[in-house]
Order: sequence, then structure tokens, then C-alpha cells
Amino acid sequence: MNKPRETFGSRIGMLLAMAGSAIGLGNIWRFPYTLGQNGGAAFLLLYVIMLVIICLPVMISEYLLGRRGASNPFRTFDNLAPGSKWRWIGSVAVLASACILSFYCVVGGWSFKYLFEACTGGLMSYQGSYADFFGAFISNPWKPLLYTLLFLGLTGLIIAFGVRKGIERMSKIMITLLFVIIVLVVIRSLSLPGAGQGVRYMFVPDFSKVTANTCVAAMGQAFFSLSIGCGCILTYASYVHKDENIAASSGWIAFFDTSFAVIAGLAIIPAVYAIAQMNGVDPDVSAGPGLVFITLPGVFKSMPLGGVAALLFFLALMLAAITSAISLMEVVVAYVIEELKRSRLHAVLICFLLCGGVGVFCSLSFGPLDGFKLFGLSVFDFFDYITSNIMLPVGGLLLAVFAGWRLKRANYLDELTNGGKLNIPRWLCLTIYYLVKFVAPLAILLIFINCILS
Repeated sequence: MNKPRETFGSRIGMLLAMAGSAIGLGNIWRFPYTLGQNGGAAFLLLYVIMLVIICLPVMISEYLLGRRGASNPFRTFDNLAPGSKWRWIGSVAVLASACILSFYCVVGGWSFKYLFEACTGGLMSYQGSYADFFGAFISNPWKPLLYTLLFLGLTGLIIAFGVRKGIERMSKIMITLLFVIIVLVVIRSLSLPGAGQGVRYMFVPDFSKVTANTCVAAMGQAFFSLSIGCGCILTYASYVHKDENIAASSGWIAFFDTSFAVIAGLAIIPAVYAIAQMNGVDPDVSAGPGLVFITLPGVFKSMPLGGVAALLFFLALMLAAITSAISLMEVVVAYVIEELKRSRLHAVLICFLLCGGVGVFCSLSFGPLDGFKLFGLSVFDFFDYITSNIMLPVGGLLLAVFAGWRLKRANYLDELTNGGKLNIPRWLCLTIYYLVKFVAPLAILLIFINCILS
């Protein structure tokens, strides 16, 4: 247990691992339908503004704290503020990651199932309603459990190999493959007659559709997509070399994440518009979570070479899900290794049993446990709600408050500039610091209050 702490082996490996943490179901599954529900291009513009002004400074701060603390989220705050109660911020992060992974692995299992059906031809040969196809699968008492545990097991297998041989190596492979695949799907989507309407929906804003809820949704999506507040960035940053440019790395990660979200939107929304035009119906890009699992299979089935497009898309979806699941599991594994003094393999097994056990109940909430409610919500929806609407905003708020008010300004600027070795303009460093100190906490607090009251 006294081995030197692992670090990433290369800058590109670190960037791809951190980008993989951000690029996940939040981009392919959640972003397109959230954009569709909130007016398209106007939402996208607000999303970028919120990301640059609020989310990126908070992300930089989480990165900064993680590298400076050089430990799991719980120990990081104890290292930075010895003897204080701030260490409980790390507890919130570890708990949030465990809760997110518990229901996230269920959706990851769905992507696994759809990839299997796309490979075997079962998805495209299905003759009934895809709503019935999806409903029959998730309500089955054992099939979703199998795919959920397979997905979680694959994630754990990668984690068991460690930071360099597991996380970094697989991130390089999966993120590269993911990008190539999704670009191929975009090319096929944009080649369909009528796809231009979907492109216009994404990039020509209609500001009459902007409301206060649109702003809240944009902020919430940015936090969810960048994995802010759940300890993923904090944990990965603890494996980063001390000479890394935090601001530049954070900027690249945010750029990769946003670009991929837009690319994922281009893979889905133009295709939905094109097929709707072919069939003489109105396009439904606001179908909610069912957009990927119910609407898209019908879209792929209606297009030439749809079977190939479906296979590529659901392969991309599963790869994206795994890269994010890896970062979530590593938060819990790092905590178990360093606080409970377990080996990495034992820590992975503990996380698998803990999150897999809760994941079983989340999965069964669509079938045999459909009538069981927690505060009026199914088990799956309960974990989704408390993480997205409570834990992530609270975690992000506490991070911003700690970085802006507990950590000394001199230490913050020293970490940003690597002790003055980096030639970063002082005005830029101060802008980031004051955005975190004053603007971010207020914005996050407003979002949190809106989520609680809505």
C-alpha cells in the first residue's frame, strides 16, 4: 500500500482521459433531446455562454484543487485545509459519483443491448413499434440486469489495470474510435434529403423561445456534461504532473466536450428532420430520453444503409458511456484504495458490488419494482433527481466557494501559473479567480433553488 501514486504517462493521454470523462451519455443521449426541448440554436448559444462564463472557471478550479491536493476527493480537502470541516466536500463528491454510476450503468446496459441487436440484425428487422421494443426490454425482470452488470463489469475490468495501463490506454483507443464513428454517422445523416432543416434548427436561433428555464437547462446540461461537482475532474487531476498548464488543459477539454455534443446533435437531429419530411410528419426532436432508444431506431430503419448507421451509432453510444463510467468508478475506487487501504482489485470489486447492487434496483424500477416509490419517484428517477438536481449543484457550489473563499488568492494564482513558470496574463488569472469567487456561486445557487422549487 506504500507504492508511489500513479500519474498519467503523457499529456495527450491525460487530455483524452479527461475528455472521456466529459464525453459520455450526457453528449449523445442527453444533449440532443435537451436541445430539442429548449428551442435548438438559442439553447446552444446559451449553453456555450454559460460554459465559458461559469462552468469553465469552476472546472479549472476543480482541476486546480485536484492537482494541488494530489489525492482522492475526501483526502484532497483535508490536505488543502487540514483539520477543517471542508473535507466533507469530498464526501459529497464520492457519494455523488457512486449514485450517478448506480443508475448510469443501467442506461449503459441499454446501449449495450441496442449494440447487440444492431450487430445481430434484430433491431432493424423488428416489425413493431420501437416504443414497445424498448418498453418490453426495460420491463423484463432479468435481461436489463444482465446488460447492466456486463456494462459495469467491463468498466471495472478497465479500471483494474490502473491509471496508465487501464484508464489512459483505453481512453486513447475509445475516444479516437468514438470520434471517427460519430463523424461517419454525421456524414450519413447530413446526406439525407431534408437534413438541412435540422441543421437550421440547431444553428439559427429563435430567441422568442428563450425563457428562464432555458437558461437553467443550459447551465444544468453544461454541469452534467463536464462532470463538474462529482469528483471526476478532481480525481483525474490528482494523477496529473505538476508542470501541466491547468487553464489550457481545461479549455481543451471543454472544447472537445462541446464540439462532440454539437457533432452528436448533427448525427441525430438532421436525420430526424429528414425522415419526418420523407414520411410527411412533424419532426419530434423533443422526445426526451426516448429520442435515442425509441425515435432513432425508427429513423435508422427508414434510411438507406440504416443498419450500418445504427450499428455505428450504438457502438459510439456504448463507448461514450464507458469512458464516463470509468471516471465515475475511479472516484470511488481511489477513495477505497486510499482511505480504506484496499488494493485496486479489491476496490473495484467493492465498487462493483455497491453500485451494481443499487443498479439492480434502478433497473427493476422499470419492471417488477415499478410500483415502488421513493418520495413519489421510481428508484431510477430518484437517483437521477438527487444527483442532477441536488448533489451536482451542491458539489459545484462548495467547490467554487472553497476555491474562491477558502483557498488564498496567492495560492490559486500560483497554481494556475505553475509558480510563475507559465506566461499567463495576470488579468486572465484574476478574471478566472473572481468569476469563481463571485459569479459562479451565485449562478449555481440560483440554479439549485430553481431545481428545488420546480
